[in-house]
Amino acid sequence: MLWFFLFFIWIWLLITVFADIFRSDDLSGWGKALWTIFVIFLPYLGVFVYLIARGKKMGEHAVRDAQRQDEQMRAYVQSVTGPGTSTADQIAKLHELQVKGAITEEEFQAQKAKLLS
Repeated sequence: MLWFFLFFIWIWLLITVFADIFRSDDLSGWGKALWTIFVIFLPYLGVFVYLIARGKKMGEHAVRDAQRQDEQMRAYVQSVTGPGTSTADQIAKLHELQVKGAITEEEFQAQKAKLLS
């Protein structure tokens, strides 16, 4: 069981290192090729050297990707909900309609109660 767990961790580390090599903007194509060859031909040494040499960059890449995903999620949620869809904004629009005479006082109160419930 211990050997299986260690093997699983090793595969996870190997995939993480390869993913970081290929998503690194600061590595040139030759740098990516050399790191890939090093990790393929000397896997244990290659992964450990990569973790020592570029471990801090791996963390920076992970933080950058998490921030990018958060920004994309926030932008998506805002695009779906649309601007001005809060309850207060809807009540303000209803009040404007009432002032213009488009709806009556009873309709305004009924819609307001519906929004507040």
